[in-house]
Amino acid sequence: MKVAPVLRALKQQPSIKQTLVHTGQHYDANMSDVFFQQLGIPAPDVNLSVGSGTHARQTAEIMSRFEPVVLEHRPSLVLVYGDVNSTVAAALVCSKLQMPVGHVEAGLRSFDRTMPEEINRLVTDQLADFLFTPSEDADINLKREGIPAEKIHRVGNVMIDSLMRLLPSAADYNRNDLPERYALVTLHRPANVDDPKSLKRILISLLQVNQELGVIFPVHPRTRQRIQELGLATSQLRLLDPLPYAEFIALQCGAAVVITDSGGIQEETTYLGIPCLTLRNNTERPITLSLGTNVLVGQDAEKLGSELAKILAGKAKPGRIPPLWDGYAGERIAEVLTCENVTKRAVGFY
Repeated sequence: MKVAPVLRALKQQPSIKQTLVHTGQHYDANMSDVFFQQLGIPAPDVNLSVGSGTHARQTAEIMSRFEPVVLEHRPSLVLVYGDVNSTVAAALVCSKLQMPVGHVEAGLRSFDRTMPEEINRLVTDQLADFLFTPSEDADINLKREGIPAEKIHRVGNVMIDSLMRLLPSAADYNRNDLPERYALVTLHRPANVDDPKSLKRILISLLQVNQELGVIFPVHPRTRQRIQELGLATSQLRLLDPLPYAEFIALQCGAAVVITDSGGIQEETTYLGIPCLTLRNNTERPITLSLGTNVLVGQDAEKLGSELAKILAGKAKPGRIPPLWDGYAGERIAEVLTCENVTKRAVGFY
């Protein structure tokens, strides 16, 4: 979702040759291949086929498999995206080889170092030469951490580029088997799903939500496994397999509320104006709180219930779209790179 707008924008620059590398960190067909198809991303030039593993093992495997690719292609710039293990692994390889790195979605901070993604963000931003930020708070974070201002480029949110591109397609997915009003749920963060006590509390809360709204729950594979291990009766909830992006957007557009622990969905609901209740105590996307429709509820069942009651009563938190979330972040990144004249060929990273 993040690479597609940049890949498309750079394609318009004839002086730039791109090589797309897929680490294989996300390898399930429902969570990878279908995104390539719907977002118009060509087949990767290189697939490292890393697969799953512990954070250390996966990061190390990406580094060892990516280094030969970099040495073969000798890119003028490597672009890395987001905050996954692939992001920091690629940045580390390039830094040691003294090859420039651009970080798309730089500067986001939850200030919670128990989250693996936070470590990935912090390390990557210290190594990057170009830091492409989605919002003002990200700029502030980077400057506070000593990043020179000339490295920071506020370009807007590439996630919104992809969302806007697929909204027309999402309108074609009209499911007739949904309740008139429903809550859309996603859940995948280890702090929520890997601790049986935490997961049980959340599922009990969702069963309570289901008494007011039908719960539609596309389930991440790891989350489904944890639910099965827990043995809690969840037959009242509508559990779905992971959905293609356009279909998931359609479900968001029709939801009365989205309940999630995903960072990207906090952004999407803010753009769409859909109430969002986030099952976390912090967020690296505070603009979705200050300007958007997002409310943090943690694992507090009482707060979840009270916020849901406000939404059902027509008193949902109002929100507005943040500046530069307009569908042109990819073009701004391409403009920066061509104006800086730093790249004749680029390695895109997914």
